Order: sequence, then C-alpha cells, then structure tokens
Amino acid sequence: MSNVVVIGAGQAGAALVMKLRKIGYKGEITLIGDEEALPYQRPPLSKGYLLGDMSLERLFLRPQKYYDDNDITLKLGAPVTGVNSETQKVSFNKEELSYDQLVLATGSKPLLLPASIGGNLEGVYSVRNLNDVDLMEPEFRPGRTVLIVGGGYIGLEAAAVASKKGLKVILVEMADRILQRVAATETADYFRTLHRNNNVDIREGFGLKKFIGDKRVTGAILSDSSEINVDFVISGIGISPNILMAEKAGVEIDNGIKTDKYGKTSVQNIWSAGDCASLLFEGRRIRLESVQNAIDQAECVAENIMGNEKEYNPKPWFWSDQYETKLQIAGLNSGYNKIVTRIGKNTSISYWYYKDDKLLAVDAMNDPRSYMVGKRLIEMGKSPKSISIEDTSLELKSLLKP
Repeated sequence: MSNVVVIGAGQAGAALVMKLRKIGYKGEITLIGDEEALPYQRPPLSKGYLLGDMSLERLFLRPQKYYDDNDITLKLGAPVTGVNSETQKVSFNKEELSYDQLVLATGSKPLLLPASIGGNLEGVYSVRNLNDVDLMEPEFRPGRTVLIVGGGYIGLEAAAVASKKGLKVILVEMADRILQRVAATETADYFRTLHRNNNVDIREGFGLKKFIGDKRVTGAILSDSSEINVDFVISGIGISPNILMAEKAGVEIDNGIKTDKYGKTSVQNIWSAGDCASLLFEGRRIRLESVQNAIDQAECVAENIMGNEKEYNPKPWFWSDQYETKLQIAGLNSGYNKIVTRIGKNTSISYWYYKDDKLLAVDAMNDPRSYMVGKRLIEMGKSPKSISIEDTSLELKSLLKP
C-alpha cells in the first residue's frame, strides 16, 4: 500500500487526511505542518478567538486522539525545506520522508507592508495564523488606538473586534472605497455605515506613506501628509499563495499551483488543494480562498488518490461576521453589470449580482433565506427575473420550482 504525504496542516490538509481514512485508505499517511499547534480553524482567529469567546481547544479540528486512533502521523513544527519530485522525497527538520503520493496544501501567506516604510517595526501585525493573533491579543485594550491598513474583509473583521473591545479604530483604504475588489458599491455602503455607526474612522482613498517610530510604531503618515498617533497596526492588504515547495518540485505555477479538474498538478504523483491551488472555473483560472473550497477540493483529491477520477466542480460560498451582522455570499460576482436589491425584515437585506439576465452571486446580510435560495438557484443554473427578486410579497422559495 502506498504512502501519502501532505504538506500543510491547515483546513485543506486536515480535510484530506480525514477523508482518506473515512473512505478506506489503508496506507501510511503523514501530515506535515510548520506550526506547533494541531490543525485548527482559521476563520475564528480574527473573530471569536480574538474576542475571547472561543478557547484554543475549540479551534482544533480534531483532538490528538483522533490522529492516533486513525494512524495519521503528524509532523508539527516542521517547516518543509525541500521537495525532490525525481526521488519522491520531502525534506524537513533534517529528516527525509519518501512518498508515493504528495499533496501540496500549503495555503497562503499575508502580503506584508514593506520594511522601507516601517512595516517591520514592533507593533505592526498581520492576521494569518494562531501565533499572529496570540502576539497581538495583548494590544487590544480599551482606549488604545489601532490603525488598520486595508478595507477588505480581513481588515473590516479586525476593525469590528477592536471596536467591540473598546479601542479607537482608524481604517485606511487606498482604493476609492472599501471592498472594491470583492463586492458591489451597495455592499460596501452597507458595511461602511455599519462601521461608522460603531465609531470606526474609515478613510477611503488614503494611502500610507510610512510609519513613525524607532523600534516600535508610534504613528503613521498618510498619503495626504497627515500624521496620526497609533498604539499598534494591523495589516490586511491581501494574501498570496504559498508556492515555494511547488516550485522546488518543478510544478507548473499559474495564479497559484496549477491543477487540473481532478486536483493533479503538472508533476506525476503530486496533487494540490486549498488556497494555494488554482483551477479552471467557467473558463477562467482562479483560486478560491475559503474554508468551503479547502474542504471540498481536498476531499475530492482524496477520492482521486483512491482512483475514483472525480471531477471537482466548485460551488463557491463565503461568509463574514462583523458586529451583529452575518454576511453570507453565494457564487462569484466577477463580470456583473447589474445589482438587484431585496429588502428583508428588520436588518436583513440582500444584493443580487447579475450579468445581463444571468444571476452570478448574492450578498445576504442577516438574511439566510435569501442566501440559501440564491445559492441553490446559482447551482441549478436558474436566473429569475430581477422584478421577482425585488418583490418582497413573493415567497423566494417559489423561485426554485421547475
């Protein structure tokens, strides 16, 4: 029986080894991670865990006993230093491990603010892993001032946590508006209002010239040459795929680790899944940076390692929690040219993205019904007329009928 080695002990890597055992794989499984902690959930890091509402143990995907009982070898705190695809060996911690099948589930890494503007000063943080959050948690004390750089979902989630913990929050976004890359103006307007109602100072169209401070950040100079005093900084300017091990193995790179419809890379016996992997979706090569994709793609690869030849057909969905608002997103909005608004009850509202007459995606705020119906419609390939979406007297579920 063959030996499967998985590099990356995040959501994708953990999902893959669990699936292998669940569907009857009897060979050796080794899961290698560069962090000391057991595989854990990442989304709660910048939400419940940072707020103190979730313990470390609740972050773990499975306890140690699960891996012991299922004969899954964990190599934690073991950054991989090399992959030789010719000899089929992985190097880490002065060890070498042979593989028959290798999975690259190396995830992504945060884009860092340049050292030339002070991005390496103490007190400048990014949010990607458990250590990042543990290091910054002592900074979250009422009355202090935090500067958040970047108005995407990571930045906005961090702003919500900081505001709830009683900090003064200043968020700067270089683009004309927050969420410019990922959401419509309507969704951006919703969240801008939400944050300003929670005393977050959002400054759009503001770049960052440099930080002030010798060893530790004490302030920042913005693009309009204004100066602000800060106690610490959180950078949320985006992520990039971890492709170093793929490059060392000679794997083809195209917007991440290039995979085919089965999760195979360009090199024999090497697969990839999760944030690091790119795939074809509706004629475009994309990466889907979400927990849902990490799990679904990894489980598909596990089945294909077992010889099932199952094609991966993603059904994208995402979410974000900010204050008392839960945003649920179904589909991908790329290429939209029309937004249809559906007003719900109380604080619920949803925005439906269309390209001409085709429904592409839905952003639903505190509106799980619109999210679920929208998600099913997209998966069914159905596009109701916009007047039906706007008509609040119409029961949304009726749109699902043949």
